[in-house]
Amino acid sequence: MAQQRALVLGGGGVSGIGWETGMIAGLAEHGIHVQDADRIIGTSAGSSVAAKLTSGASEEDAYAAQLADPGGELPAKFGIRNMVGLLGPQFLPGDDAAVARRIGRAALRASTVPEAERRAVITARVGNSGWPKAELLITAIDAVTGVRRVFDKDSGVSLADAVAASCAVPTVWPPVTIGASRYIDGGSLSATNTDLAAGCSTILVLAPIAMAVRKRWSVAGQLAALGPGVRALLLSPDDAAKRTMGRNSLDPAVRAASAKAGRAQALTVADEVAKLWG
Repeated sequence: MAQQRALVLGGGGVSGIGWETGMIAGLAEHGIHVQDADRIIGTSAGSSVAAKLTSGASEEDAYAAQLADPGGELPAKFGIRNMVGLLGPQFLPGDDAAVARRIGRAALRASTVPEAERRAVITARVGNSGWPKAELLITAIDAVTGVRRVFDKDSGVSLADAVAASCAVPTVWPPVTIGASRYIDGGSLSATNTDLAAGCSTILVLAPIAMAVRKRWSVAGQLAALGPGVRALLLSPDDAAKRTMGRNSLDPAVRAASAKAGRAQALTVADEVAKLWG
């Protein structure tokens, strides 16, 4: 197995972006620069974090952006209707694509803000720097076919569009049109898509959401499927961070506090990460 390091950044809303960014800044303060990974996998919130950190922005600049006024970020809430549209299909029988198609149908029917308005938010969030030279993988799911799409620098899709697709929370935000297809959140089944780290020997997962309805979608299940010989560490919000992040992960008002909570938590895990990362 190649001695490569993978950084997996999972979904978790605006508060998840804050927590992951704060965690990365806190680790950098201890000399651990995780964005130097050979492969970075970004899903939903994690795609926004990945795009920012591979754009040339320093960890401190990315952190400072989370502390600033959220400005044009659109507030939203993940309510009962949204839970039914996203989680309901996951309890029904069928393979991954069948489940994702059901979620996609709910997303395509939902009344949301205009797609252009949502795209503008994402563009402002990640900028227009384009794809990095580093291996960056951004996940989304085709709303019609239910097939996962993995965008990279060779996909012919702009980084901003890839992130917008990955962050299109079903029934909350509109599916994103790319070419002839419409895409929904890459975390609709697996919040991290840790399986894309296959071939890497060292894997660090930052996951605001680590559990899943089906074991094969969870971080633990996907790490186990990668086989022996993989050194891995999963980090999720601790109790203090969870309290700070609150119950509405889509509320921009909590992102600064979430970033501070992530940075504080980084102090408690820095030694463990250093042993893994080398």
